[in-house]
Amino acid sequence: MADIDAPNPPSDLRRSVSNTIKGSAGNLVEWYDVYVYSVFAASFEHHFFSPDNKNADIYIWAIFALTFLMRPVGSWYFGRYADRKGRRAALALSVTIMSLCSFVIAFTPSRLSIGEWAAVILILCRLLQGFATGGEYGTSATYLSEAAVPKHRGFLASFHYVTLVGGHVLAQALFLALMLSTSKDAIGDWGWRLAFAIGGVGALVVLWMRRTMDESMSQDAIESAKKTKDSGSMVELLRHYWKELAACFLVTMGGTVAFYAYSINGPNIIKATFAQSDPVTGSVISLVALTILMVLQPIGGFISDRIGRRTLLVFFGVGGTLFTWVIFTVLPHTTNAMLSFGILTVGFIILTGYTSINAVVKAELFPTHVRALGVGFGYAIANSAFGGTAPVFYSAALHSGQVPLFITYVTVLIFGSLLVYLFLLRNRGVNWLDHPEEMRRRKDSPGHRVFPMGV
Repeated sequence: MADIDAPNPPSDLRRSVSNTIKGSAGNLVEWYDVYVYSVFAASFEHHFFSPDNKNADIYIWAIFALTFLMRPVGSWYFGRYADRKGRRAALALSVTIMSLCSFVIAFTPSRLSIGEWAAVILILCRLLQGFATGGEYGTSATYLSEAAVPKHRGFLASFHYVTLVGGHVLAQALFLALMLSTSKDAIGDWGWRLAFAIGGVGALVVLWMRRTMDESMSQDAIESAKKTKDSGSMVELLRHYWKELAACFLVTMGGTVAFYAYSINGPNIIKATFAQSDPVTGSVISLVALTILMVLQPIGGFISDRIGRRTLLVFFGVGGTLFTWVIFTVLPHTTNAMLSFGILTVGFIILTGYTSINAVVKAELFPTHVRALGVGFGYAIANSAFGGTAPVFYSAALHSGQVPLFITYVTVLIFGSLLVYLFLLRNRGVNWLDHPEEMRRRKDSPGHRVFPMGV
């Protein structure tokens, strides 16, 4: 009988690539919707808050952070759904929710028409999108890792962040295109609405594409999930896989705060620096650097298939610990375009050590029946605490003159994850994706103590 903990990858690389494209396309659209908010925030904030309100920008970023509170809820719901009914069904549901909310935001009347209800609708839609994104991350990371052929798992799973960063690239590209083709006032009037509407349409296209992608759970695993309450169970996860969950959280902690601090605050710092002198240059620098970050992901995944995951994580941890202060002390005062581009790009190269492989690292921690839940929930808790809050923390630190405190905060979190990479990980070892029978034997062995991260 087939091992129910073994994934159900296609027999050939061509089919695996097809599934990777279909599985990651939804990730692209959902993260486009996430980043449209951050990229166009300054353009639409006056539609929801009065221009006379000096704290309007903080409120906008607070809403951005608030949506992250829904991610653990979404990861729990969709993780449970995916572990019981399959990955494909959960992915289709999450992208549908994302699409509907994008359309609602695009057509919400401004505060001049409906008063405070405009902000209420925005908050509710963003909470629902946070819920959907929480489900998308864990389920798509699980799907891409399971659907990949084993020898190329790092490379193929890296497309999880290719599309995640790609969502940001598309949002930045659209903003730049509107800036070059129309006026700042036009972007503030209708351009941001167009951006959200495009996200809604894109989600519908992905929903159609996902009809034909393969299910990465084996049929035996799905049948077993129908017969047991353990599949997708939070009780099962916390009782028997709490070490794996803690490991997932600690691996994510430094990576997620660096990702949001570098990829959102970094480009915004550059755009603010060039806002008065040459706003187009600021947007071009940000767009090109983010495109490089996107292209670097499969390179990082490919390298990890050759030398192991731990080496790349250590590279990120050391680099992030040493380089964060440069981004937040040197970059804001740099008016030379090439130097600004260089600083941001170096930060993105360092970040790739985490982003390119974090999906597969986490998927390798858990057996099939709690994999989507474990990956999604462990990530969502760390992401909500440290990732989504980074932009609003930086905005508050900037307003209060406490940027050094923010730099210390980010650096300490990255260093904390570095300690995990150095002392609790290995480059090679058994894991639930590749060696489910051996992992089950070790798990059931009396008195056997092994840290779960053999990556």
